[in-house]
Amino acid sequence: MAARRSTLKSLGAVSAFALVAALGSNALANETLKIGFVGVTSGPDAAWGTSNVRSMQTLAEMWNTAGGVKIGDKTYDVDIVTFDDQADPKVAIQGMEKMAQEGVHYVVGPNVDDTAASVRPPAEKNNIMYFPYSFPKALYTKPAENAVLGMIANYQSGPAIYKYLKDNKGVKSVAFVAANESDALSQRDSGAAAAKALGLDVVAATDTYPSDTTDFAPVVTPIIGLKPDLLVLSGVAPATAPLIIRAAREAGYTGLISTETAQDANVLKEGAGDLANGFISVGGASTPEIASDQMKAFVAAYTKKFGEYNDESNTKVYALEYIVDTLKADPKAIDDIAEFQKTMDTFSAPNPYLKGDAKLTYVGTTSFGQKRQLAVPMVVNEYEGGTFKTLFVGTVD
Repeated sequence: MAARRSTLKSLGAVSAFALVAALGSNALANETLKIGFVGVTSGPDAAWGTSNVRSMQTLAEMWNTAGGVKIGDKTYDVDIVTFDDQADPKVAIQGMEKMAQEGVHYVVGPNVDDTAASVRPPAEKNNIMYFPYSFPKALYTKPAENAVLGMIANYQSGPAIYKYLKDNKGVKSVAFVAANESDALSQRDSGAAAAKALGLDVVAATDTYPSDTTDFAPVVTPIIGLKPDLLVLSGVAPATAPLIIRAAREAGYTGLISTETAQDANVLKEGAGDLANGFISVGGASTPEIASDQMKAFVAAYTKKFGEYNDESNTKVYALEYIVDTLKADPKAIDDIAEFQKTMDTFSAPNPYLKGDAKLTYVGTTSFGQKRQLAVPMVVNEYEGGTFKTLFVGTVD
């Protein structure tokens, strides 16, 4: 009988130990911080959103594996909640509503003008800050306050590209062609205005094509007949760019071709091959010369995880970094975007992705009248032999 009581006592001690261990484990477990993505990961624009999602997932995995991120007196594992809006405004609204239902206050995306505009009402209604890769100034100027531009806008990069080509490549005339959709047309109009302001001769600025076009010979032949020094593909989707480039080159065009949208080197290689050599586009916000060890580690982790790397992710890595570092500066902002907005005006943190003493700050005062843009380097690339090479690097304020 004594032995039985001893055994029961011992089992009780073990159970108590197990319970304490379990409670201790739960007490030490990290909390979860959900960060959302609403953007395009299917169709011709898919490369834009895919680079967003992959960047977020890679960076979150790196943080979580290292023990999580400390915000205030708590440590969090970062959980990326994704939604493919298919570049459809109605679907994008559904995505933002889903984020609200999941208690997400910070969302990266959308990637095109129509979807970025469509999610503004649900974002504002549900107290969500969102970080689009879309250029309409109305999203970032008062009374709008919830959107933060995640990259360099075409009206910032366009003038810089045209001036560089005018000064260094002898460009005197330029022609524009754009898909017949709002974001491309907006970029075309602002690009043409910037080119004229620089004294360039704009020989074409009204030519358009349906977004589902696959045969571009009839589109580009009349334009290249005007013999522009530069052909600008305004707002061109990554899957469309090689089709236009190939059509222009096969029709005999020997001038420069550029765009203010980010592109995918693999897509260019597969779709146009060497015909794409010399194509100029806005690139990721890093170059081998300025990339830090942390950026190199990110690229390596991304490549290992997905089997390939997209140069645009040099820019797309920044949104999640900015969100988390701003929350670190003001932990109350985790559940209160008003706190986040206040912190943005004075926020500064070390930039882990660039060599030297570069800082993460919010900019955009010149373009928007308020700080509603991430300060990322403006890297302009030239495609050559399957890869992007840096043409020049600039900044915006």
